[in-house]
Amino acid sequence: MTSSLLDQLHLHADEFIGLRRDIHQHPELAFDEHRTSSLVAEKLAAWGYEVERGLGGTGVVARMVRGSSKRRLGIRADMDALPIDEATGLAYSSRHAGVMHACGHDGHTAMLLAAAHHLAHRGRFDGTLNLIFQPAEEGGGGALRMMEDGLFDRYPCDAVFAMHNMPGMPQGRLVLREGPAMASSDYATVTLTGIGGHGALPHRTADPIVAASSIVMALQTIVSRNIDPLQMAVVTVGAIHSGKANNVIPQTATLELSVRALDREVRSTLERRIKSVIQSQAESFDVQAKVDWRPGYAVLVNTPEETAFAREVAIELVGADRVTLQGQPLSGSEDFAFMLEKVPGCYVLIGNGDGGGDGHGACMVHNPGYDFNDANVAVGSAYWVLLAERFLRA
Repeated sequence: MTSSLLDQLHLHADEFIGLRRDIHQHPELAFDEHRTSSLVAEKLAAWGYEVERGLGGTGVVARMVRGSSKRRLGIRADMDALPIDEATGLAYSSRHAGVMHACGHDGHTAMLLAAAHHLAHRGRFDGTLNLIFQPAEEGGGGALRMMEDGLFDRYPCDAVFAMHNMPGMPQGRLVLREGPAMASSDYATVTLTGIGGHGALPHRTADPIVAASSIVMALQTIVSRNIDPLQMAVVTVGAIHSGKANNVIPQTATLELSVRALDREVRSTLERRIKSVIQSQAESFDVQAKVDWRPGYAVLVNTPEETAFAREVAIELVGADRVTLQGQPLSGSEDFAFMLEKVPGCYVLIGNGDGGGDGHGACMVHNPGYDFNDANVAVGSAYWVLLAERFLRA
């Protein structure tokens, strides 16, 4: 275990825990992270980084070049909060009604800032360090926006890494996975148009509710009969809207779908079959179907060489007994996937707590009772410092 590095990061942890809690008190939604990005930019500039603001709207990129090496490293943290009312009762709870850091992005930002501070003052590296503070991970596609604004053209990287906390895992445990690690996410709104009428005269109508009901059941057969049983796929109908009275057959019905996969070909198959099933089912009930398909995040795929490197760093830092070498894939989605389509890299998980000895951190993300585990500020920042120094060896 690299105890000396962890000890050094622990010495300054309180400062960055305080900063994390300040960000937690002032959460900002996607593309509205003005206060957060200003705080981040001011800190980085004061520590000697070359700082650019505005990529992706409210994104911040900090660059520091040392030595003569051509090696270039990117490390990314996300900054946005969620539209949730906080219910933690903490002294540093959100001051903004209906907005809270329910996914730990405040902690991710604090970890990378703590690492940036250490690397600026005591870091030993040779090459270019690019620190990426991204807006709008929570469904806004901030990674794509930053890339469209020229992120990797202006700040080329040989590899890029990111980290997310994971409740339910022991605090500080590091989890790696080579290959597909997080699912794609696509969404669809289905509008069914039939012929409305009196509930006592259904033979004179084309009932969109009956069609919608059949479609919901038929969609479930796609996963069970069109997808390899060894592959992961999810088709969820999360909402149905139609009608207002029990004796009126409405003219329209709408369904809202969420679709996930861990394989690009499976993702393509799901889209094709969902559209086909919906159209054929609608036709069998003599109603019209319109499918508004909205592609979301891509499958997140960690590349082999970079994942192997990230594992080595994890083992060096905390010891093999606190590292999961090949964790299970997750059905959640993450827009860091888009960065990994452009640049090789790895997405690392850090345990937020399992409700055991630390008594903290087991509450799942996107929950009103969630809070980032402050004990991870030192561990997470130490990981970034060690990864940067190993990747950009002096």
